Amino acid sequence: MYKRQIEDEPKTAHYLHQGLTESGFIVDCVASGIDGLRLVCQQAYDLVVLDANLPQRDDWGLLVSIRKVTISPIMILTVKGSLEEKIKGFDLGADDYMVKPIEFPELLARVRTLMRRAVLSALPDVLCVGDLELDLGRHRTFRGEQRIELTTKEFALLYLLMRQTGTALSRTQIMSSVWGRSADCDTNVVEVSMRRLRAKIDDPFNNKLIHTLRGVGYVLEKRDQ
Repeated sequence: MYKRQIEDEPKTAHYLHQGLTESGFIVDCVASGIDGLRLVCQQAYDLVVLDANLPQRDDWGLLVSIRKVTISPIMILTVKGSLEEKIKGFDLGADDYMVKPIEFPELLARVRTLMRRAVLSALPDVLCVGDLELDLGRHRTFRGEQRIELTTKEFALLYLLMRQTGTALSRTQIMSSVWGRSADCDTNVVEVSMRRLRAKIDDPFNNKLIHTLRGVGYVLEKRDQ
């Protein structure tokens, strides 16, 4: 599960990043509205957590800009707690609104609720490409009638590839989405993980689904033999 967090207070950002990461989420964190909007334009996120008072943007301009380029749920974190501000936030595209200071258990519950709603509305319970099936609800993977056991990272990697079937994903995009932007980009973890995933879902079968695009990255799609 992938989140974008845009927060300009370093201590708060570190606190939220650590808490959400420890709760099993993959989190990208930026401190300015310009950087946040750029990354949201470049990559699909399951949820955006947004400070409503960021530098380099007006109070609500970033919310409007993000809503124009993504259907992902957006949670507002802000010190502005008046009824008028809350109504404005919702009217401009926010899906949830929390006033600082926040209690992390409540934020975590709201994050899970928003992401659960987003998954249910945006994706079927089972993703299918050819005879490959990924069951999100039961966390299971099948190739035809054969069940395939995947590690947590392998499942996240396959989920990324399948939800963007037919789209070429660069090594950097994969690294950021599955391992987080803080991961060491100099390692070959993407290549190793892709090789292991292929060994499970492709090598034992005639019809290969994961394809390497030289100089570009990887794509998962069904191709005619």
